[in-house]
Amino acid sequence: MKKTNDRLVSIIIPVYKQGRTIRRDIKNCIDAFQGVSSPFEIIVVIDGMLDKSWQEAKKVRDDRVHVVGYKTNHGKGYAVRFGMAYAKGEIIGFMDAGGDIKTTSLPLMLEQFEFQDADIVIGSKRHPQSKVNYPWYRKITSFGYQVCVKVFFGINIRDSQVGMKLYKRKVLEDVLPRMLVKEFAFDIEILAVAHHLGYSKIYEAPIELDFSGVQSSITLQKLFFTSFAMFRDTLAIFYRLYILRYYDSANKRKWRFDPELNFRVNTG
Repeated sequence: MKKTNDRLVSIIIPVYKQGRTIRRDIKNCIDAFQGVSSPFEIIVVIDGMLDKSWQEAKKVRDDRVHVVGYKTNHGKGYAVRFGMAYAKGEIIGFMDAGGDIKTTSLPLMLEQFEFQDADIVIGSKRHPQSKVNYPWYRKITSFGYQVCVKVFFGINIRDSQVGMKLYKRKVLEDVLPRMLVKEFAFDIEILAVAHHLGYSKIYEAPIELDFSGVQSSITLQKLFFTSFAMFRDTLAIFYRLYILRYYDSANKRKWRFDPELNFRVNTG
C-alpha cells in the first residue's frame, strides 16, 4: 500500500449498546492502520450507559484508544460531534460500530484523502468498486434520499449515509460551530454546510458493507420512521441554508453553541 504522510488521524467510533462487539470493532480498527505510516488515535464515544459497552471498551489496553461518553443516549450525530470535540488529528473521521462496515476500507479512504488533497472523503455504497449486501427496501430509501440531497444541495455524490467518513480538520473547525442536527441528518448537515462554505473537494470511496446480520432487526415501521425523520431534518437544513441563511458567517451571533459539543480549535 502507498504510504501516507505523518499527519495524525483521529477516528471516532460512536457506540450505542454494542457491548458484545465493541472490543472487536476497536481491535479491527487498530489492525486496519497497521500498514499505514500516519499516527492515529481512536476515540470511542459511549452514547448512553445502557449496557456493558463502557466496560468492554475499557478492556482494550492501548494508549491510542480513548474512551469517553455520557449517561443518557442522545443519538449518533451527538455522539460523533462529542468525539470530534476531543479529536487532535489533522484528519478526523468516524466509523459505525457493529462490524457492518469493514475497517479494511479505512486505509484506502485515507490514501485517497491524501492523494486528492480532499476536504471530505465519504464511504459510498454506490461506488463501482464497493462490495455491499443490504436489503432491497434500504436500497429504495437510500436512492430516494440521495435524489433529494442532489436536488436540495447540489452536491454531486451518489451516497451520503454510509457510516464511514474522513474530514480535513479545517472543514470541521468551520462547520461544527454552525450545526444544529444531533441525530438523523447530522452527516448531510456537515456536507451541505461545508459545500456551501466552499469546501468542494468532496469525494466518494469504495467500502465493503454487509447488513445481512441486522436485516431481521430492522422493521419496515422503524425504517419508515427513520426515513421520515431524516427527510424532515433535511428539509430543515435546506430552510436554514437558503431561506434563513442561518449558516452564513454574517449570522454567527445566532449560532447555538453547545459547550459539550464545541469543537476545540488548535489542539492538534
